Amino acid sequence: MSSSDAERWVVEPVKDTGGGRSPYERDRARVLHSAAFRRLAAKTQVHMAGTDDFLRTRLTHSLEVAQIAREMGARLGCDPDVVDVAGLAHDLGHPPFGHNGEAALDELARSCGGFEGNAQTLRVLTRLEAKVHGAGLNLTRAALDATCKYPWPRQPGRRKFGVYADDRPVFDWLRAAAPGPQRRCLEAQVMDWADDVAYSVHDVEDGIHGGYVPVRRLIDDADERAAVCRAAAETYAPEPAEELAPVLDELLADPALVMVADHDGSQRAQAALKGLTSVLTGRFVAAAVEATRAAHGDGPLRRYAADLMVPARVRMRCALLKAIALRYVMRRPGAHERYERQRAVLTELVGTLVDRAPGGLDPAFAAAWKAAGDDQARLRVVVDQVASLTDPAAVDWHHRLTSRGTRSY
Repeated sequence: MSSSDAERWVVEPVKDTGGGRSPYERDRARVLHSAAFRRLAAKTQVHMAGTDDFLRTRLTHSLEVAQIAREMGARLGCDPDVVDVAGLAHDLGHPPFGHNGEAALDELARSCGGFEGNAQTLRVLTRLEAKVHGAGLNLTRAALDATCKYPWPRQPGRRKFGVYADDRPVFDWLRAAAPGPQRRCLEAQVMDWADDVAYSVHDVEDGIHGGYVPVRRLIDDADERAAVCRAAAETYAPEPAEELAPVLDELLADPALVMVADHDGSQRAQAALKGLTSVLTGRFVAAAVEATRAAHGDGPLRRYAADLMVPARVRMRCALLKAIALRYVMRRPGAHERYERQRAVLTELVGTLVDRAPGGLDPAFAAAWKAAGDDQARLRVVVDQVASLTDPAAVDWHHRLTSRGTRSY
């Protein structure tokens, strides 16, 4: 890593605690000790936070992504702390109620540039967290660059983006070494694949444990398999459903998956389910490492020296697992009504805070609201406040401020 990689947006005094920590180890500690990281414990991953102690939250998901990314990055020669930071930090900007909350806030924030969880993550890291005034956690350039899954501003026809207009100065600084305007560093690609692996494998594990994913029916019913392939083609994979079908057949024939087809919650069944998770994660990681090494050689790979290579068939398997979670968990009966209630909570909460601000805002956001130069900037502050809330806090704020909400969502 170069000296430029270790630079921070705001220069800090040299700190010597005698431990000889690298700048990237300091970055990791800053994320772990941040308030935004702690809040992930009560933010939705797929199932609403607090509904089942077994199920994952954004916090446990982020820890798992960081572990997968760290090991994969180390095998490729990346600085392990940089990819670890990216895994820990990648979801810090996600709002209450997961992707449903993200869509609601994007609509509400349309007049000030919209809302996107990854762009909000950059904002949290570089502006909103209280470590260095005016610079958020003030992480190194390399660590910030590694968190950028979508290193571009909002563009027509693209749902995902990684920076709001008023965060462009720090974004342009951290992207100074990028050889192209949309090229991601290797560490960001490793984090992104680790996120895909954790998301696809663990959401299916949670769905099987919760009794939502009917593995036996999937194995036996061709219509169910066809529906999963269509969902994958529509949402997660560029390949058509007919090309995905034989890949799904292979996946469902895997002995590790057959072992969980009749999951009954017993200790033996739970061990088989954990075995499936381990097998799939290991295969997905190994496939990416082996393909990347085959393309780029055996030396240390980091920053912009290489691109992560993931075989197409492995990506298809990952997309199919996501589609299984989508069909049987996220779109299960009753989900639509719950999503509507959650969107109503955020819509009414933002509207109420816009009318009452700066009253009702936390002190830090109230000060930012007073310093804002126009209505768009003030709306952005309100959205920042709501996005920072946990799931239960959003429900409680809505109940308290509107005097008509319920406490169950």
